[in-house]
Amino acid sequence: MSRASRGVPAATRRDRRSAERASPRARHRERPSIWRGPLPYVAAIVLIVGAIVWSVLSSRGGPAPTLTGAASAAVVASVTSIPADVYDTVGSGGLADPLRATTFEMLRGPSGLPLVIYVGAEYCPFCASEKWSVIAALSRFGTFQGLELSTSSSTDAFPDTPTLTFRTASYQSTFIELSAIETADRQGRPMANTTPVQQAAMDRSDPQSSIPFVSIAERHVAVGSGYRPDVLVGKTWTQIAEAMRDPSTPLARGVIGNANWITAAICEQTGGQPASVCASPAVRSLAVR
Repeated sequence: MSRASRGVPAATRRDRRSAERASPRARHRERPSIWRGPLPYVAAIVLIVGAIVWSVLSSRGGPAPTLTGAASAAVVASVTSIPADVYDTVGSGGLADPLRATTFEMLRGPSGLPLVIYVGAEYCPFCASEKWSVIAALSRFGTFQGLELSTSSSTDAFPDTPTLTFRTASYQSTFIELSAIETADRQGRPMANTTPVQQAAMDRSDPQSSIPFVSIAERHVAVGSGYRPDVLVGKTWTQIAEAMRDPSTPLARGVIGNANWITAAICEQTGGQPASVCASPAVRSLAVR
């Protein structure tokens, strides 16, 4: 039997093998894999760096959301002009006195007036809640300029709590002086160091230097928020400002009740001035400690 009758001719088989070696499929099988070189290591490094960057940006929470123009000014104006009858209706708001009396001598500012100290940070949710009360109370004794809106950290307890910041604020009063500082921004980045006077007051009353720290001429001090921040959860700046004016709301009982305690402590150091504030029913009811 001839070779041709037993199968494919040898020449034909050789031609077929040559064609297979030349075919795209054969060339693809013979090409080295890209995963045998440095590419997998480069890809892994890129992924790791990307994850780190994403984590850092997420933890910082980005810039503080805020209102603009007239809406922001309206919030500040509302919070700094709460009607007297709202304070009197709320009274203590059911809150226990958040301030602790001390035996220190009255601390006065450079002009000789009783010195109110506030130390906090923008990222701190308990500072965020306390500032609503502090600003409302201080507005009964003087006027603010430069108050701005902010929020607490996105990654702390009670994330993104709406608040105001003392970052660029100034205060004028004929009854008291204010020394207020934000030590860090809402991402936790340092902004300013406490002054020697602020730090000395904290060291005497709270060696742990906890925030928020409020000192009323060092005769009364408060560490922490005077009410729970959860009454602010889910609300905007505008909604908080509006609720502060409604004595029936839990928010007003917390914010304004706390502000009344702060007001009563200040009145003790100003000799009951101004009388329009210090002789009000709510303040008189809280004056006996």
